[in-house]
Amino acid sequence: MDFPNIDPVFIELGPIKVHWYGMMYLIAFVTASYLASRAASKPNSGWTKEQTSDLLFYGMLGVILGGRFGYVLFYQFSYFLENPLYLFKIWEGGMSFHGGVIGVVSAIAWFAKKQNKTLLGVGDFVAPLVPLGLFFGRIGNFINGELWGRVSDVPWAMVFPTGGPVARHPSQLYEAILEGLVLFAIIQFVNRKPRPEGVIGGLFLFGYGFFRFIVEYFREPDAHIGLYGGIISQGQILSLPMILAGLGLMLWASKRQQKECNA
Repeated sequence: MDFPNIDPVFIELGPIKVHWYGMMYLIAFVTASYLASRAASKPNSGWTKEQTSDLLFYGMLGVILGGRFGYVLFYQFSYFLENPLYLFKIWEGGMSFHGGVIGVVSAIAWFAKKQNKTLLGVGDFVAPLVPLGLFFGRIGNFINGELWGRVSDVPWAMVFPTGGPVARHPSQLYEAILEGLVLFAIIQFVNRKPRPEGVIGGLFLFGYGFFRFIVEYFREPDAHIGLYGGIISQGQILSLPMILAGLGLMLWASKRQQKECNA
């Protein structure tokens, strides 16, 4: 199956070109803003419109800065040591979701302290906003024909323009479905009922880490890193702490609530 011929430029107005990838980020931000406003408008939510706006702003900074620092640290560290200015060359591409998570958690911690909110409470508020953003981001990766999967002979395998003459898994779509739509549905289902503080944030960490770990078996490893021991990828190694942290947070939150009920 050939890769669909999609023009990476969404719209062109004279010298200004708006790419599909940029549009996906814009749609992701607008979607997160809508979900945040809807959650804040619920009775006794404890959130104001101004707080949600500030949180989204700090969260975006966390994604950009953490994503870039994470990519350089996790995937291009040796190259960075030789070329330190590479860290600031964002236009050359390179963002790490795992680094973005670290950046967002840091932003959440700072915001929580500033607004006198609990870190777990803010985390529970942010977690439902993320999966749909991941969905649109992975669709952007697919349109760009980047981050393709491993060589495969499945009927839906595609020949990507930059992936050589062989057919590959469209792993970007696997991630869009699992990390985006499926994770969003799971979080929304759990979030419908009362739950201990910290469970939703933990569920997101576990869910993303788990789905990313699975998809890595279909995603082409970074050429300059490959597979450690011929078995596990860098993405899987980075996902394991998320899986463990998510499980630990959910168990701890549930046990803490049980102790409070028994007290």
